[in-house]
Amino acid sequence: MIMTQSALPFQYQAEKTDSGLTGFAGLPLYLDLAKQSGLVQYISQTLKTKMRGWTDAEMILSLILLNLAGGDCISDIDRLEKDAGLRTLLMQFAKHGMKRKERRAFEKRWRKEKSRGLPSNAAIHRYLPQFHSVEEEAKRVEGTAFIPEPNANLIALMGLNKPLITCIQQQSPSIVATLDQDATLTNTYKRKARYCYKGFKAYQPFNSFWAEHGMLLHSEFRDGNVNAGFEQLRILKEALSLLPSDVKHAYLRSDSAGYQEDLIRYCAEGNDPRFGVIPFAIAARVSAGIKKEAQSLDDNHWHPIYQEDADGTKIKTNQEWADICFVPEWALRSKASYRYLAIREAMKPAKTKGDEEPDVPFQTMKSNKVTYKLFAVVTNRDIDGSDLIQWHRKRCGKSEHVHSTQKEGLAGGQLPSNLFGANAAWWAIMILSFNLNRLMQLAALPKDLQESKMKALRFHIIQLPGRVIHHARQVFVRVEGHCCELLQLIRGKIAKVGSGIKLYALNTS
Repeated sequence: MIMTQSALPFQYQAEKTDSGLTGFAGLPLYLDLAKQSGLVQYISQTLKTKMRGWTDAEMILSLILLNLAGGDCISDIDRLEKDAGLRTLLMQFAKHGMKRKERRAFEKRWRKEKSRGLPSNAAIHRYLPQFHSVEEEAKRVEGTAFIPEPNANLIALMGLNKPLITCIQQQSPSIVATLDQDATLTNTYKRKARYCYKGFKAYQPFNSFWAEHGMLLHSEFRDGNVNAGFEQLRILKEALSLLPSDVKHAYLRSDSAGYQEDLIRYCAEGNDPRFGVIPFAIAARVSAGIKKEAQSLDDNHWHPIYQEDADGTKIKTNQEWADICFVPEWALRSKASYRYLAIREAMKPAKTKGDEEPDVPFQTMKSNKVTYKLFAVVTNRDIDGSDLIQWHRKRCGKSEHVHSTQKEGLAGGQLPSNLFGANAAWWAIMILSFNLNRLMQLAALPKDLQESKMKALRFHIIQLPGRVIHHARQVFVRVEGHCCELLQLIRGKIAKVGSGIKLYALNTS
């Protein structure tokens, strides 16, 4: 069929044969890495759902590929399935390394001859509800925060992160783990979703981010009405238990959701059996007592806050800090000592009547007829106040970057079901995608791509045109010369990645 030419002299024509063309020539690298790192084997060993045809490993890897390729809902799996070259590769991979008896057993899993490389929409919709616990839903009480206990399948799925954690630690060993804890709101229109504190329906997962490695150590899926700081100490303990054995020191950074007596005392009093005292910095809610102490200070008690630029040069900001003598009631019962820092920032003059304070969503104070924004931080670290504040603030921008990657760069922003457990499984698979990509960056990608966002990685690595060819009982993926050199270089580095299962077993024995 000949189409009328438009402004430019070209036409589109459909390929008449299954030519093996693919628009995702770089995507199989992630399957290679999942195999090499031991993730595929670990899925087969630990996850045992009841599903005809597709195995747990095939199902989860398919959804990981969906995340990495840029899909954000289940129906996008059809876009990958229609990619003839990718489908051919996936069908080849499914039988790779099988003996004749295993191949026969593989073929018997299907009612008809297997013709798909990826599971269908219907198969995925049947799979995800296996991570939902109907019994837990009956325990909900209207108007109260509730986190359903995960069933055995969901526990196993969340545990798949362990070999990736170990592999990432192997690639870039660190004896320090700085944990940034923060919740993020995922907007949704699901009928059974709860309203969050901002007034719209949402889910509110809680992340524990390992700053030294740029990876998600732990993430708990939650309803939107669950307070960000709800059971934060329990989550901290769970995250600490996932750290490899060669990590010797743990640090904690949190926003004001972490301003809780049990969490602060646990860190400051050395109650953790492995790490003892955990140095921390947590944003403190500005109470009347903190405000009173800050207002009582003379100007000579306030010190400028400096910020480092890319060259390491310190630049003076318009903010100031001061140590304040504030001891909350709960601190009197603690055997540890705590340090409170107040932070003030001069506001532009506003039109207010007399001494009336402006109506703003944060605390303010006045000094010498200047109105300041007022913030506070509590810590057990004895370092320069400006350095401490800048260390604490490194959590802020990085957390927002991580949240953006989870919900926009990957598929965490589009939840597929009304069932809490099914959505929790979808979120957990997104976390696996995040960390597998992080392992790829650290272990195999060139330095200029190691901190790149998913958008850039898709442009340079994943969404490359290629053609899948069978020749002499081998499979080749032909790509443009420059891209071929890059993909071969990456694959060579992937081959050197050690198995996360073996390393994890050694670390936990």
